[in-house]
Amino acid sequence: MSDHAAEKTEIDASPEACFAVATDFASYTEWASDIKEVEVVAVDDTGRGGDVAFRVAAMGRSTRYTLRYSYGSNPLRMSWRLIEGDVMERIDGEYEFAPIDDGTRTEVRYYVSVDMLVPLPGFVKRRAEAKILHTAIEDLKRRVESVTP
Repeated sequence: MSDHAAEKTEIDASPEACFAVATDFASYTEWASDIKEVEVVAVDDTGRGGDVAFRVAAMGRSTRYTLRYSYGSNPLRMSWRLIEGDVMERIDGEYEFAPIDDGTRTEVRYYVSVDMLVPLPGFVKRRAEAKILHTAIEDLKRRVESVTP
């Protein structure tokens, strides 16, 4: 059974600036609190990360997984799916960066669905979900607003 999480926020920067930070995988270790290592394993035909391997340390455990990113025809949307992982059976997710206030600000929508290999107790799942959402939304917002003039 999948666990789903969704969140949205507004960022004081353009959608393009948000997209640029979200696709700069090499800098994730600088701002995404639980991400310890990132390696872009393959790139797409435009040079963006296609397959990206992560090592994440959270709740006293280190885990590794590789995601395959897709960008489609909309340059302000990115999605991913798990291609390899040691504790997860499935991860599907998406960021969407929608312009607001004539494109000077952005509404960021985040969605993720996860299937773990081993069932987790409810309180552990809720804690993990809160950390994932914090990184995906609050850490992203802080990073974008700190690097955007």
